[in-house]
Amino acid sequence: MLFGAFLLSLLFAYQWRAAPWAKTAVFALGIVFVLPFMGRDNTSYFDLVIQMLIFGALALGLNIVVGLAGLLDLGYIAFFAVGAYLWGVFGSPQFAEVSGNAAFATGINANFFWLFIPLGVLAAALVGVLIGLPVLKLKGDYLAIVTLGLGEVIRIFANNLDVTNGPQGIDAIESAPVPWLNSLAGTLGFAPDQYRLFFLYILVLIVIGIVILVNYRLDRSKIGRSWIAIREDEVAAQAMGVPLLRTKLLAFASGASFAGAMGVIFAAKQTFIDPKSFDYFQSIGVLSMVILGGMGNIAGVLLGAVVVTMLNLMILPTISEVLQGSFPNINPNLDPSKYQRLIFGLVLVLMMLYRPEGLLPSARRQAEMHQDDDPPPDSLEADNALQAGTSEVLSPGFSTRGENERTGSER
Repeated sequence: MLFGAFLLSLLFAYQWRAAPWAKTAVFALGIVFVLPFMGRDNTSYFDLVIQMLIFGALALGLNIVVGLAGLLDLGYIAFFAVGAYLWGVFGSPQFAEVSGNAAFATGINANFFWLFIPLGVLAAALVGVLIGLPVLKLKGDYLAIVTLGLGEVIRIFANNLDVTNGPQGIDAIESAPVPWLNSLAGTLGFAPDQYRLFFLYILVLIVIGIVILVNYRLDRSKIGRSWIAIREDEVAAQAMGVPLLRTKLLAFASGASFAGAMGVIFAAKQTFIDPKSFDYFQSIGVLSMVILGGMGNIAGVLLGAVVVTMLNLMILPTISEVLQGSFPNINPNLDPSKYQRLIFGLVLVLMMLYRPEGLLPSARRQAEMHQDDDPPPDSLEADNALQAGTSEVLSPGFSTRGENERTGSER
């Protein structure tokens, strides 16, 4: 409850009407000082926050494809898998099996981890372009179905190729050693078994900061405006000179690159990956984060990632533990964690009914969703105005005629 209250305080700080430097100071205090010490006392908070940030970056990448460009991609998790398996194969004993060289019994040198983050970006962007090329002439449901199928193709490859060790997955994945950061963690009172999570927490903060900055710049750039134009009306955008194929491919490649970088970090954090970690339910989950938080808004997408991750990894398991502790003889089928997708589906249905724009929507999205809330006066209101004698009400077709029938003196 205290952890949830702390996250709510960050949300209130974001909506606080204050100077930007004051908001930045509050966020820096919470993220740089409060959260690490909460993680020092309870490692599960560290793990949870890192998961939130990883999925937040994934949601920001998908927000470019879906929220800005309007391309419904249901196979987005495939780019995440590309980055994860790229480092998973080279940074683990699996590389010795692939290469047949016993010298790589623990994988390549762990310091190459830094090189594989940009390599994950490039590999995922390349896969995004290859997936985007054959499907970008499709629209709507057809595009969603084809991208879902292509995402499943990547997972099936991972499930059947020897290089990925098939369904058994890859374990003992290393991460880069950072001695000076370990010394800093020890000085701050962290235990040696917490050094790895402390390093990954700092790394994910830096990466998601870069992702947010790139998203912010893209949203306000010529490319971002081109994406929005394509989302609104492809024909009009093309008539105004927007190159559809190139612009859509840029959206796919940009969104995929964020997923590739986070895939490398995810593999290093989990130390084990298998094809089950990248099924289509994960793509639906990331899409739900974007929709729930508010498409097109960076803060809203991050909020959606936090809410969904907390619901899946913290709230429902905690409710299950409380129920089992309070009622030891309760039917196991009543375990809330078993109905995770059902509960989250109900949440989404309620959101679509009562707040379709999301929890924290962008101003543009909110205006689009509520443009019909204040309709123009109908004929009944016009009749009432005539009967009251307050004003002359003319339809658009007769207003010009009425003006032309007036004499010069009357005008």
